[in-house]
Amino acid sequence: MLNYIWAFMILIGIAYASLTGNIEAVSSAALDSAKEAVTLCITMLGIMSMWTGLMEIAKSAGMIEAAVRKCDPLLRFLFPRIPKTHPAREYIATNMIAKAGWIIGLNLRQTFYTRFRSQIGSSILPLHPPVSFALH
Repeated sequence: MLNYIWAFMILIGIAYASLTGNIEAVSSAALDSAKEAVTLCITMLGIMSMWTGLMEIAKSAGMIEAAVRKCDPLLRFLFPRIPKTHPAREYIATNMIAKAGWIIGLNLRQTFYTRFRSQIGSSILPLHPPVSFALH
């Protein structure tokens, strides 16, 4: 449904621009926006690669395991049904650390969250039985 709304708004904008004689402005704005989008994607790729590499180094050095041990009492309280050796605990602890860094002013949360969000969901899913009704 949302795709139809966006398509309708774009078509209305193009039709209005052609009727008012501003189609060149719309074309140049679309090309400028596409250029900015590509630049943003390339920049984010570099940042994401850097943080992913740093996280792999931290994992290899044992820093992530140490952080999981420090967060273990809180993780056991919040998620009592997740076994102690399950990999989801590592992903949740990493996400909690990233959010704590965001609270103190470090802007690392989104980078970590993007990487570990799908891993948390896919690793916890086998622990819970399927639900037969939709939750909204």
